[in-house]
Amino acid sequence: MTARSLLAAVLCLLSALASAQEAPTRFWGDAWRGWHFYEEPEVEAERRLLPPAPPAPPKGPSAASKTPPSTPTRPPELLEFERLQKTLEEVRNVAIMRPSEANVRRYMELESQVVARASTFADVAQRVAWSTPELDPTVQGRPVNAKALEVFEQQQLAERSRTIGDLGRDHVLIFFFRGDCPYCHAFAPTLEAFQARHGIRVEAVSVDGGAMPGFADARRDNGIATALRVTQVPAVYLAQPFTGKITPIGFGVLSEAQLLERIAAVSAPGYEAMLPSAVRQLARP
Repeated sequence: MTARSLLAAVLCLLSALASAQEAPTRFWGDAWRGWHFYEEPEVEAERRLLPPAPPAPPKGPSAASKTPPSTPTRPPELLEFERLQKTLEEVRNVAIMRPSEANVRRYMELESQVVARASTFADVAQRVAWSTPELDPTVQGRPVNAKALEVFEQQQLAERSRTIGDLGRDHVLIFFFRGDCPYCHAFAPTLEAFQARHGIRVEAVSVDGGAMPGFADARRDNGIATALRVTQVPAVYLAQPFTGKITPIGFGVLSEAQLLERIAAVSAPGYEAMLPSAVRQLARP
């Protein structure tokens, strides 16, 4: 996909955003009715009758003679645990209501036994994890060791950078700013460097018509910000011009690491199903 075709698609998308904002609502488009028009309400749909309940099976000697299913036998460990749990609760309640030395001592001794059992369980679980890699949380997901964490973050950075480079073939970032916004001026160099480093085009839109260093070709807002309900700047959106799909990335000053993380997250499969209200689909003109 060439840069020329991507730029043409961006222009079509921005035009679609402006057109979406200019479309009149039904109320303002019906000004010819005046202030006292009245319409008959729509006829309410007929209620459907509920199907009749199936007849109850006849009670006969055969039904009465059926024996109830046998209750499965519970493991003795569960019964012992429930007895211990109930005893501990009762002893604690007695100690609370009658905090004598004997009652409190009895509760503390029983609680000490429970803590010892839990400690033994934790020790056994730790040894099982050490000998079973798929159960060891230190080698699953984000590491806890400082050196391993450094390697993990470097790998994530490289993978996300490749993802952004692939997105740059048919996606752009839309950067909304105001010329008098100090936060926008602080954020602009990060976006400029991000565009050069990761190969995704940044399309700048000036909400107030002001200029922004590094984005000399910024476009003046023609209703795009209103169509996307941009109420705070700086604001960054990820847009796919050829499909008209636009997703917010963030508002305020973001770091390069935050941009990488958020763009990778919103472009991941399943994001739209998880948060459908965040993704806006516009028809191309």
